[in-house]
Amino acid sequence: MKAAAIQFASGTSINANLLTTEKLLEQAASQGAVLAVLPESFAFMGENCKETLPYREEEGDGPLQQFLSQAAKRLGIWIVGGTIPLEGDDQTRWRAASLVFDSEGKEVARYDKRHLFDVNLPELNEHYNESAGIEPGNRVCVVDTPIGRLGLAVCYDLRFPELFRALVDKGAEVISLPAAFTAVTGRAHWEVLIRARAIENLSYVIASAQGGFHVKGRETYGHSMIVDPWGAILDSRERGNGVVIASIDSQFQQHTRRNFPCLKHRRLFCQH
Repeated sequence: MKAAAIQFASGTSINANLLTTEKLLEQAASQGAVLAVLPESFAFMGENCKETLPYREEEGDGPLQQFLSQAAKRLGIWIVGGTIPLEGDDQTRWRAASLVFDSEGKEVARYDKRHLFDVNLPELNEHYNESAGIEPGNRVCVVDTPIGRLGLAVCYDLRFPELFRALVDKGAEVISLPAAFTAVTGRAHWEVLIRARAIENLSYVIASAQGGFHVKGRETYGHSMIVDPWGAILDSRERGNGVVIASIDSQFQQHTRRNFPCLKHRRLFCQH
């Protein structure tokens, strides 16, 4: 079974972003992907998180959810919808929700980003405070898909290995990671963290990234990639719009986990 990671740089025009998304999903489907992962904030990326609030949707109703459902059904593929803004408990903020739609267009899973990017990058005069606009989630989510048991994570979650252990504890074999890593943190940590999460959990990782320039010159790192359970990069794309695609080989994964059973050798466990 083939999976795809979609990469582009979204802006503030939802219509333009959705047109780009649709074209890239069509490309992924034409190359045989049965599941495609979109980048974080694929439909809208403003200067800060608060600008996204007006586009927040109620779960099950809204143009962004309709778009994902219709695209999945029309193309006959599963879609991990990056993140879109959904309502939570706090009416002044929104949830960065990663929704999974099956090939019939039905929503089958929702994961709300748990770890929020509140950091300073003084060398670039960049400051991020996601918690000012985003309400964190509190659930671990794994869902059955045609490519195996899929665990859901988003961007900054990558830095928290205990979440990935929790996904494996729920049976995850493949992990999707929509992201919008900054250029600075991406150059320093993106590849090494993705490969580490794949290796230590003996899981495939499908990392779909924003890549390019956005509002007011903000730059995201790109380098979308699909990594196998041994840490090998099966396909990647450094910059620009495009599709990363690779086969998810369940037999290879089972063979690797059986012959290198480090998951069974664990002595410390995190509560989650």
